[in-house]
Amino acid sequence: MKFSEQSMIGKFIKNFSYTFVANLVQMAVSALIVLIIPKFFGVEDYSFWQLYLLYFSYVGSIQLGWCDGVYLRYSGKEYSNLNRPLFAAQFGYLIIFYLIISLMLVAIAQVFLGEFFNTTILIFTLLSGLMTTPRGMLFYVLQGTNRITEFAKMNMLEKISFIVILLIFFIAGFRTFEFIVLADILGKFISLMGTIISCKEIVFSKWNSFRDSFSEALQNISAGSKLMIANIASSLIIGVVRFAIENQWGLETFGKISLTLTISNLVMIFINSVGIVIFPILKRVSLEKLASLYITIRNLLMLFLFLSLVFYYPLKLILSAWLPQYAESLNYMALLFPLVIFESKTSLLINTYLKALRKEKAMLYINIFTVLLSLITTFLTVKKFMNLPLVMVSIVFLLAIRSMVAELYISRTIGVSVVSDIIYEVTLTVLFIISSWFIKGLFGVLIYIIFYGLYIFVKRDAIKNAISQLKF
Repeated sequence: MKFSEQSMIGKFIKNFSYTFVANLVQMAVSALIVLIIPKFFGVEDYSFWQLYLLYFSYVGSIQLGWCDGVYLRYSGKEYSNLNRPLFAAQFGYLIIFYLIISLMLVAIAQVFLGEFFNTTILIFTLLSGLMTTPRGMLFYVLQGTNRITEFAKMNMLEKISFIVILLIFFIAGFRTFEFIVLADILGKFISLMGTIISCKEIVFSKWNSFRDSFSEALQNISAGSKLMIANIASSLIIGVVRFAIENQWGLETFGKISLTLTISNLVMIFINSVGIVIFPILKRVSLEKLASLYITIRNLLMLFLFLSLVFYYPLKLILSAWLPQYAESLNYMALLFPLVIFESKTSLLINTYLKALRKEKAMLYINIFTVLLSLITTFLTVKKFMNLPLVMVSIVFLLAIRSMVAELYISRTIGVSVVSDIIYEVTLTVLFIISSWFIKGLFGVLIYIIFYGLYIFVKRDAIKNAISQLKF
């Protein structure tokens, strides 16, 4: 059965409405984390915390795409129709595999890589990964089988548990980096237990034979490895720059810049939640419907994203007053905040379509190209010119290039034209950076709002058409 375009949009909105409150709470908790940790735990402890988060962003590579393969192969299926013994064995063997690889990594790090890695942070990172890797497989099962509300609740449970435990530690006088990480690990553990309960029919089912499990694991890794490598390459685009900042300007500068990145990424919590909802739906859409659906989602998304840039101005004032020790680094928000535009569009729209079309190889090549470009720009801005503002601009530049190349590839694949839209969006982004970095103040705000209004005027017919599609 093929779904109509309006029923697809209607289903998307219906599913997303179930997770709206959960994601609102998650964003509030994440904002609270941003406000509490840098305020009360000191710049050095916060910087170690950010280094831990940077290490953690790559821990997913240990599973070699195993979980990603489950997501790609089983999205769109009904939960009740899954082969429970097969999934139970995958869950169990994944934990065993992760433990073996983790022990090997710790041994290698202590013997050969001590001068390049903080081994203590590495051990903390691997402990976190022990919670999130098996949970990740169950998360993908929940997402792929359209049990979005359960996924959202378990994700929210981690955030709330973390902030509650952190506050307990803070009140008890434990205010060092180690206790921040411990609170994070405990929050992930509680979420893992909740997710296991949500998927108890799978987790506690009898395992199938080792031969079948091994064959299934190979198929999942084969299907998911390209997507996993593409995701690692995606994180390296900014990761390369962040490692270079820490190496060139030290841990404290790294921590302060990381705070700015974290604030910019707060806006993306809702965006990512939309992508989680939309992927299982797109897997059921006929190819001829993907093009018109793409344009509808794109026009509404960009309208919201460019409006979100307006929040930079009050955020900058509030955070500078709340975190005076970070006031100087918060100035870089003017340069970094537009990453929300390109990263959100890539996360929600472009990557979701590439996965639905099973174009993981294209995603991989595009991300690898951008990582190579990141190495070049990082060398020039960090080592050659040693210019921190230029480094910040390079991050937005890299994400914009990745977004444009990938979107042009998709537009050719599904037969839509987006060149004029890309030109409008790049122009409006540049105008935002100029108005907020060079002009600043109320006058800078007014200039951006005027050009945002012009953007809406130029796109008025496309926006009206997109809104009309919501009437289902």
